[in-house]
Amino acid sequence: MAKPIMAKATAVWLVDNTTISFKQIADFVGLHELEVQGIADGDVAQGVKGFDPIANNQLTQEEIDAAQENPLHKLKLKYNAAAQGEEKRRGPRYTPLSKRQDRPASILWLVKFHPELSDGQIGKLVGTTKPTIQAIRERTHWNIANIQPIDPVALGLCKQSELDMAVQKAAARKAAAGEIMSDDERRKLVSTEQSLGMDAEPKIPTAIEGLETFTLAGEADDEDDAEAGRKGDYSDADSFFSLPDSDDEDDEDDDVSR
Repeated sequence: MAKPIMAKATAVWLVDNTTISFKQIADFVGLHELEVQGIADGDVAQGVKGFDPIANNQLTQEEIDAAQENPLHKLKLKYNAAAQGEEKRRGPRYTPLSKRQDRPASILWLVKFHPELSDGQIGKLVGTTKPTIQAIRERTHWNIANIQPIDPVALGLCKQSELDMAVQKAAARKAAAGEIMSDDERRKLVSTEQSLGMDAEPKIPTAIEGLETFTLAGEADDEDDAEAGRKGDYSDADSFFSLPDSDDEDDEDDDVSR
């Protein structure tokens, strides 16, 4: 059942200007009967100015008269055609002024960690426009160098349940299109509690460092033997001090023979 605006102020006016019972007023404005009685006693809503529901198109005088005559009559909010569908209005959500400067950081976080979300979904989550999202995606935003990604849930821009629902819808749309999700993307689909409790899966490294210095033992031995052969065997003093024949000695021998 729809409730009037400014419920407590409306209750103050009804208590001061009518003989309707506390229960009838409480049912109409959505308060507890004891709270309405406290308004009548002056213990609740002190200093609150009454809000006339007749002048503000919420009640008719005939409805008030019927409630005063019959204590079992339930007050009904006046039908207002202009207010129909107001609660179902679509579009970006309202963001308080104090949090609007946090929207670029939350958009960058969503773009970075949930690329499967569409611009429309991001706009509904944080209350922004598609040109702003596109500028951050393409890194053409005027302040992109100073923006750090921050979780919109931590900033209070949306609820965790809303974010999870948006991610699941994006995943379902992606699966329907036949695209294959990676393991990291599947892990993002579970709830926060489940993801925190999951063990990290071992992954095969894409590149193994150090292979360029790896050699077999047999090959190393062969190389050592070859190196030792080139340098000579210096296990005793004679072999160490024995010098190889040089080309100069050969030339001297040739001169003597001539």
